[in-house]
Amino acid sequence: MMKKRKAALVLAGLLAATGLSVATGSVAQAEAPCEGTYTIVVGGTGSSWNNDGFTGNIQQHVGYPTAIPNGASVRAGVDELNRLIRDQRHACPGQHAKAVGYSLGAAVVHVWVTENWQSFGNVNAVLISDPKRQAPPGLNGGSVPFGGIVGYPLAGADRYFGDVPVKSICHWDYVCDESAGIWTYPHNHINNYPNDWNVDHHNDNAHEQWFNGAWQPW
Repeated sequence: MMKKRKAALVLAGLLAATGLSVATGSVAQAEAPCEGTYTIVVGGTGSSWNNDGFTGNIQQHVGYPTAIPNGASVRAGVDELNRLIRDQRHACPGQHAKAVGYSLGAAVVHVWVTENWQSFGNVNAVLISDPKRQAPPGLNGGSVPFGGIVGYPLAGADRYFGDVPVKSICHWDYVCDESAGIWTYPHNHINNYPNDWNVDHHNDNAHEQWFNGAWQPW
C-alpha cells in the first residue's frame, strides 16, 4: 500500500511539472444559459478555442486541431462541434442554436450541417470563406478544387444543407472562390470580412449568399 501511494505521488509530481493532471472522476461541464440563442463558433487554420477571432455574444468556442488544414482536422472539429451542440440541446431542448465558422472552421460547420440536418432542428449556420463552398448554378464563383490532397471530408464542394438556413459569405477570396486568383491569398482571405467576425451581425434565420460584396439568391 505504501509503495502504491509513493508511486502515485511521484506520478502526480511528474504530471504537475509538465502541466498535466490526472482526472479523479468525471467532471460535469456547465452548459451555457438556456436563454436566447446558443451561438457556437469554429475558428480557422492556426486558431485556438480561446483565440479564434470571433466577437459578439458567443456562448461556446470549439477547440480542435487547426495546425494543418486537412480532412482529419475537419473530422475532429465536426465531432467536437457535434458533442458540444448536442450536449447543449440536451440541457436546453427548446433553445435555438447558431453555428458560425471561418475558413477551415466553416468547412467544419458545413460538414456538420450536411451530416446532421435530418436529426437536428432549430439551428442555422453561417459560413465565412468556406473552402467547401459550391456556387449556385449559373452564378459566378466556385470553391477551390482541393481534391484528394486534403482528404475527406474537407475535399469537395456541395450544398447539402437540407432545410437548415445557411448564410454563405465569400469576398474576392481564393479559399472560397478559385476565380479570385491565388494571388489574392492570404491578404483577401484575412482582411475582407471586417464585419462578419461579429456573430451578432448575422441573424438566426439568414438563408442567403453574399459573394464579392453583392447579395445572390441561395
